Amino acid sequence: MKQVILNAIKREKTGKEICKKLRKQGLIPAIVYGPHFQPLPIAVKSSELESALIKHKGETILFNLQLANGEPSKIQAILKDHQTHPVTDKIIHIDFLAIHEKETITIDVPLEFIGKPVGISKGGILEILLHELTIECLPSEVPDKITVDISNLDIGDVLHVKDIKVPKGIKVVDNPEETVATILTEAKEVEEEETSEKTTE
Repeated sequence: MKQVILNAIKREKTGKEICKKLRKQGLIPAIVYGPHFQPLPIAVKSSELESALIKHKGETILFNLQLANGEPSKIQAILKDHQTHPVTDKIIHIDFLAIHEKETITIDVPLEFIGKPVGISKGGILEILLHELTIECLPSEVPDKITVDISNLDIGDVLHVKDIKVPKGIKVVDNPEETVATILTEAKEVEEEETSEKTTE
């Protein structure tokens, strides 16, 4: 899991008007919460957060929040949720989940698919239905991403959650039978089959 230092300030006041003022100053209102952690309203620099998300796109990030005011002065957290502006798509609010090194966390980790499925060379179409895997483990064991080799997938094959190998110490939370990826028959062939069936009826 990538570690990123993010400067933050404790928000003494909350509310819509305060949040608007913060955004005009290039700050994003946020809240930090978690087990054994009193919810703490903070604000982080928009430029720093966006830079980190772009640099580590597709990877899991552990944020080391450095508070310029208030206690505690340092908080380790992961980005749990965020809200975006409906028009600009800019992040306007963040939920951080404070973590403790010795306590397990539940987190979504990106899936990275490698290899060219054999079914594609036969005219099949790759359909990916799951791009993240929800896992439970200690913070130190959270991987940046989980690599999935799909080179052996043939037409009609289905890859399920239970087929994905994860590192030791990691528990998969998702339904084992949930479909991750499949190789579909080429669209044209499907249309021809449907037309043929209608003709014979």
